[in-house]
Parts: sequence; C-alpha cells; structure tokens
Amino acid sequence: MKTKMTGSWVAAILLTAGLAYADNPPMPQLGTVNYVEGRVMLNEQTLTQKSVGAATLEGNQVLSTTEGNAEVLLTPGVYLRIGHNSEARMLSAGLADTKIELLRGTASVEVTQLYKENNIGMIVNGTLVRITKHGLYMFQAEQPAVAVVDGEAMVYNGGKHPLMVHKLYEAQLGLNAPHKEKRFNKTEVESQPLYLWTKLRSEYESQANVDAARNVEDAGMWNGPGWYWDPYWDFYSFLPGDGILYSPFGWGFFSPGYVWAAPMGYYPYHGYAGTGGVGPGRNNPGAVGRNGGRVGGGVVARNGGYARPTMRAPMSTARMGGFGGGGFRGGMGGGFHGGFGGGGFHGGMARGR
Repeated sequence: MKTKMTGSWVAAILLTAGLAYADNPPMPQLGTVNYVEGRVMLNEQTLTQKSVGAATLEGNQVLSTTEGNAEVLLTPGVYLRIGHNSEARMLSAGLADTKIELLRGTASVEVTQLYKENNIGMIVNGTLVRITKHGLYMFQAEQPAVAVVDGEAMVYNGGKHPLMVHKLYEAQLGLNAPHKEKRFNKTEVESQPLYLWTKLRSEYESQANVDAARNVEDAGMWNGPGWYWDPYWDFYSFLPGDGILYSPFGWGFFSPGYVWAAPMGYYPYHGYAGTGGVGPGRNNPGAVGRNGGRVGGGVVARNGGYARPTMRAPMSTARMGGFGGGGFRGGMGGGFHGGFGGGGFHGGMARGR
C-alpha cells in the first residue's frame, strides 16, 4: 500500500530538518577537539565525549593522552591526531600560521585540502617541519623523526637550506641530525597503532561528510567550505567548497552540490559502486551505476547513469539510461533521460532500466 505525502507533511519534514540542523554547533575554531578515545586531557582536565566540539586547544595549551587517542581540527581539511602516551602543545592557532609542538609520543597530520596561504608546521626536538602538500605525515618524539607517507615536507634542521622530504621518505629531527632523507619501510609504518587509528578515523570522517553535506543541502544551510557538524556521528566533518576532494587514503569528501554522487559503497581510488561492475582505478577514478551500467572515468551512476564532471573525472553520463561520455579526458555526453555522448581514453557507458 502506497501512502501519498501531502504538501503540508513535506513542509513539516523540511522545517524540522532545518530547525534540527540550525540547533547544531556553529563552525568551530581552529584547535577544536573533534574526537577522544580513552584517557585524554586538556591542560590536565579530563575530556569526555561531551567535550567533542566544545573543548579547544588554544595557544600554549597542552593536549595529552595516556591509554587513548585524540583528534583536533586545524585549518579546514586538516586533522591533527595524537597517539597513546603522547603530548602536544598548540603554539600558534592562526589560519595563516598554525604551529604545534610534539612534546612526547606520536602524532599524525592528515591533509585533504591545503591552500598556499596556510602555514602548518610541527615542531619536534626543536626542529620545524613545514607541511607543503596534501598528504599524510607521521611524527614521533622519542626517536625524533617525520615520515611522509604521502605529500611533501620541508625540514628546518639548522642547515643552510631546508631539507625537502618526499613521499615514502623520512628524516631525523634535531639540530645535529643528518641533513638527508631516507626511504622508510612502508609496511612497518602502516602497522603502527596511530597509523591504523588515523586511517579508520579518515574513513569515518568521509562517511560523516556525506551525512553533513546532505543535511546542509536539504536545510539550505551552506555557508561555504569548512567544518560542519554531523548529528549522526556527533563530530565535525569537512565539506569542500566545490566538487569532490580525496583524503590521502582515498576517501572522498563531497561538497553539498556533489553529494548526489555519494552511493552506498565506497572503494578508495576507485570511485563508488552499486550492484554492477568495477571502477577503473586510482588515476581514472571510475564508478559503476547502481542497478547496472558502467561509467568510465566517472564518479557515480545511479540506475545506470549520471556522473557530473569533477576535477578527477571530467565527464558526465545520462541518468536513467543512454550512453555517457567518459574516459581519462572524456567529453560531455548523455541526457537526463537518455541520449549518448563521446568516448574518451577510457570511455564508458550507462544503461538504464
């Protein structure tokens, strides 16, 4: 039996959603504690789940853990996480000048978006490490070092020129440390507890992004890129200004205008898939249409179609049937209810029901 929803019911639901979202916390300031697990303290005051979104690591304050982990929001799209038995001090909490000192233990910095005006640095053993690219950076204080899992960093070890540390390389930190980088054991780094926790948190953040983006879009509460509270996950998630960005682990972050592209299943670097087919791979992040249909180089096809152009997939296909453009540099193609379009290097198609 089908129930017809009246206009008044629809209006009531939308109004309720808007009011619920309006009651959520405003966009947070840099240094906001976004997640705690186990025993975590801010200036020796114990934090709990109720502290999430309310407690802020401000200038000269110290965040510490014993058997626990903590996540802190830096500039939009950048997360600081500290591991067990660790301690970090906020030195500068400005959008154009963000500096944290790792006093003991381990820390990671995950960067999904970085503007050239951002100046994000970690100080370990008296040495400044400046993060210069999207990526993932692992720090340790006891044997002072930085490992660049993805991205690029500049290390100011006291030499005449800063040392550039590339992806999959590490550098010792300290005024007397060797002024050179060396390749690290990727398997060893990826088995570390903080790395595993960071990877899991990145996945959760991506899922929360979808909820938050849909909430913002439905409630008409879009205020531009930044941190938005997700009431389902009870923490803030990052919403980019336009299109889709990817974390260093490959998880997608959707702007509200592109959240239609977020389906039920997600595969890093391969786009998204419904019930048929597979995505072509990292350098051609394709997707498969729900209920059938393939989209070469696209993002998502629902019921066999519709993937708008994105930065990584400059093509589109048809909703509810037809053929779509596609491929590595595929053209635009398809229509709302059918039609067909050009091919491309990895051309694809979308079939309707």
